[in-house]
Amino acid sequence: MTITTWKDQLQTAIEPTLAEEIDLFENQLELKKQGKLTDQVFGETRLRRGAYGQRYDNGQRHDGIESRTLPFPSDGLTKGAETIWDAPGMQRIKIPYGGLNPEQLEVMAQLAEEYSDNILHITTRQDIQLHFIHLEDTPDLMRRLGAVGITTREACGNSVRNICGCPLAGVCRTEAFDITPYADAMTWFLMGHDDVQDFGRKFKIAFSGCEDEACGLVRFHDLGYVAKTKIVDGEVQRFFDVYVGGGLGTVPHQAKVLAEWVPEAEILPQAQAVARVFARLGEKKNRNRARLKFLIAKLGLEEFQRLVEEERKILPHDDRWTSYLQDVPEQTEVALKPPTFLNGAPLPKGFNDWYATNVYHQRQEGYTTITIKLPLGDISSDQAYALADIAREFVGESLRATVEQNLVLRWVSEKDLPAVFSALDRWGLADPGAEKVTDITSCPGTDTCKLGIASSRGLSAELRDRLIEKNGSLAPAIQDLKVKVSGCFNSCGQHHVADIGFFGNSRRRENRAVPHFQVVLGGKWKENGGAYGLAVGAVPSKNIPAVFDTITETYAADRNEEETFHDWIGRYGKKEVRNLIQPFMDVPTYAEKPEYFSDWGDPREFTMSDMGIGECAGEVVSLFEIEVARAEGEAFDALIDLDEGRFVEAEASAYKAMVLAARALIRNEYIDIGDDPDRIVSEFKTRFYDTEKFFDRFAKGKFGRYLLSRHANPPESIDEDIARRRIEEANLFIEAAHACDAKLAAEAGSGGIPNLLA
Repeated sequence: MTITTWKDQLQTAIEPTLAEEIDLFENQLELKKQGKLTDQVFGETRLRRGAYGQRYDNGQRHDGIESRTLPFPSDGLTKGAETIWDAPGMQRIKIPYGGLNPEQLEVMAQLAEEYSDNILHITTRQDIQLHFIHLEDTPDLMRRLGAVGITTREACGNSVRNICGCPLAGVCRTEAFDITPYADAMTWFLMGHDDVQDFGRKFKIAFSGCEDEACGLVRFHDLGYVAKTKIVDGEVQRFFDVYVGGGLGTVPHQAKVLAEWVPEAEILPQAQAVARVFARLGEKKNRNRARLKFLIAKLGLEEFQRLVEEERKILPHDDRWTSYLQDVPEQTEVALKPPTFLNGAPLPKGFNDWYATNVYHQRQEGYTTITIKLPLGDISSDQAYALADIAREFVGESLRATVEQNLVLRWVSEKDLPAVFSALDRWGLADPGAEKVTDITSCPGTDTCKLGIASSRGLSAELRDRLIEKNGSLAPAIQDLKVKVSGCFNSCGQHHVADIGFFGNSRRRENRAVPHFQVVLGGKWKENGGAYGLAVGAVPSKNIPAVFDTITETYAADRNEEETFHDWIGRYGKKEVRNLIQPFMDVPTYAEKPEYFSDWGDPREFTMSDMGIGECAGEVVSLFEIEVARAEGEAFDALIDLDEGRFVEAEASAYKAMVLAARALIRNEYIDIGDDPDRIVSEFKTRFYDTEKFFDRFAKGKFGRYLLSRHANPPESIDEDIARRRIEEANLFIEAAHACDAKLAAEAGSGGIPNLLA
């Protein structure tokens, strides 16, 4: 009798390729636990599955969750050790352009409830993160996500990150057209693509439906698309202006125009060409210079444009470039209810304030989009369950996450607004002020990030609470300001494009560390992140609220009519602003004010000794090491099949492991090899076997013949002995591949096989 487990049921619901990838990750996790996979390779492997380390500092999170002292994962595991990873970390979940349905939201709520701390955290890239996740739980977590069409693949690591898109796409009153299907096509085309596996750092992409609003914020992305239309031969046709080389980080770079009026059919091959140029010429050794913006700065825009154009000409044709276009509709979503209007019925208490700030009237008459303001980007499992039910009742499938760490409900019929407000209010989800000054964006900071210097979440909560207390007395000009906070200089909180931004740093007084925030003024959120602010001075963390009040009150009193904060800063001048904050920059002695020596939300004395090494992009790992890890995982899978009596499957997996190991060697020289075993074996024979590069001085090429022989002569029948022998051959072949890589690396004088296209 066959017993069907919940895991078996999930596997049937997951797309086959995704299911295979999760199985492979689980095998690699087991190999690492046994000490058979290096820290460096497994670190990049888990990062590419979205599994992060998390900060622990013997303290308390601001929400009272107990912290731990153990690292994540335990990099001290030795061969044969039985230790299980004990300190939980963070799991990032990819949500392309923020698009969600109620079932997916419910599954993530369940996972937060069962594996995490009952909190779903919305990020500034429209991802969702779960904290306090144990590494051994991640494969099952990934399967449950996969069963509802969600992946964590390449949510981190040196890869293409979550592709951002405007949450109003398709309903915006000013957009050229709905960018949703294009962002979706780009996501799945590039995910796992051979041409995006050999980057020195992360790569970020965004889509925007118009130029003037914030939308996708394309001007600080590696690759960005702004939708445009024009009439050609009497018909409206779709195009994109394409931007490259943007980025925030320590030194922000404004994206430059790669090409204008790019036809919709060209965006995927052009992106592939950009990726190939970046993979070939981008920095690999110095992570601080490994983003695309540095490559463009080095080459110059014109040379980079030329290289991309030349690369595009030699790309092997791919039907996926245009196959999705035949299914692109004029409108990507269908409303659940007909359009109706508010009819003068009595309104619930608090409705008007909420309506004024949280309701957007769509271009489709009678429909609205509601923004659900989430303090610090957090929503509880119970709230998420409730929101899923509300969505089903009023809008169907139309949920999206935003880059300002909120969620939106689209296609709400106007007549339903009071009922939706009341339903949201019951669950604490009807706070007014969405995307206003009280809606402060914040990265995790010292709560969980290893790079955090100061408490961005603690400061954000303090500023928000103070602003809410005096919200009625705030000048209208202040109400619309964008405020964003980062725990360090890396701009994960996007402080560079805020009207008023802060990033954490530290100073010393009486040989004690004092938490500070650098004040950044004059960024521009609109025009897709149209300008970056500049730092004007570091202020002790406890003085930031007073600095904020001083700056905003001066702006409200001094501004000209309709003058934006960005324009006012330009007129008022950085020198005068510096004079405003100068009185707040001094640090009192410890005896005078000991509270200055602790951070917001944390009573302990401030220290930077608990900082760790950040994992945002992982270490630079050679392409061979990344690819051969797949072969090792497949060989381990064969061993499991053998132990459980599945001899046919075991033999097939062992053969596949050899093919994958051969592919790992080839990929360093021949980027377009693909997945066809015939082609892989042929290229392996030509490039490594016939040239004797693969020859071990003892085996004289014997291990290479294992693959060639099995490929040419598949067994007609398979028993336990054949399966066992094939597994042994596969393991020897993989070891020989490692030896070949090491030999070629030594000959090249580098850490791995040189990419001959570089």
